[in-house]
Amino acid sequence: MKLQVLIADDHTIVRKGLRALVESQPDWEVCAEATNGREAVEKAIATRPNVVVLDFGMPEMDGLTATRKIHEALPGTEVLILTQHDADAVIRQVLRAGARGYILKTDAGEELVQAVTALKNHKPFFTRRISEAMLATYLEVDPIAREDEIPALTPREREIVKLVAEGKSNKEVADVLNISVKTAETHRANIMHKLNLGSLSELILYAVRNHLIEL
Repeated sequence: MKLQVLIADDHTIVRKGLRALVESQPDWEVCAEATNGREAVEKAIATRPNVVVLDFGMPEMDGLTATRKIHEALPGTEVLILTQHDADAVIRQVLRAGARGYILKTDAGEELVQAVTALKNHKPFFTRRISEAMLATYLEVDPIAREDEIPALTPREREIVKLVAEGKSNKEVADVLNISVKTAETHRANIMHKLNLGSLSELILYAVRNHLIEL
């Protein structure tokens, strides 16, 4: 079956460009287009795409709200945010809403295919400039304070963070590390508690900032 991609952007020329990039790939097709956030949610629910390429700033319903609604209705559908903003606060918001990818519109021509490829395999993707922006913000924090605020992970916990952030289930983590599923679940719960994280998106951001996954 072909990879189904929904494109949501309020500019016709942008949608045409994104469609051309998507349809240049074998076994990929655009299943629907949307011109605003509300339409994006409705069409996503109707067509159940594998990946939604979603403009962050759209009329009627913003990309953040649309992401949250799509993620709630279709947890198996990945959302790739397309935006002009590289602010760390915005990145945090969309990750919490359920998006797993984030690229700048200016980088779409070079990185859209790579980003969709990562998301179709349920792996995160951030354009390089976004990664640099997040790292710059992270480095602004005083190193001593940062060490006090974030407990160190054991080598096994770091392994598990990496595997989970790459999209692996508890069973897959257990298989890779040759441990029981219950042990994998316990490790994951302990990690979330230790790092004071409330969602998978926050865990992914932690993994990105600490170079546990490659972008």
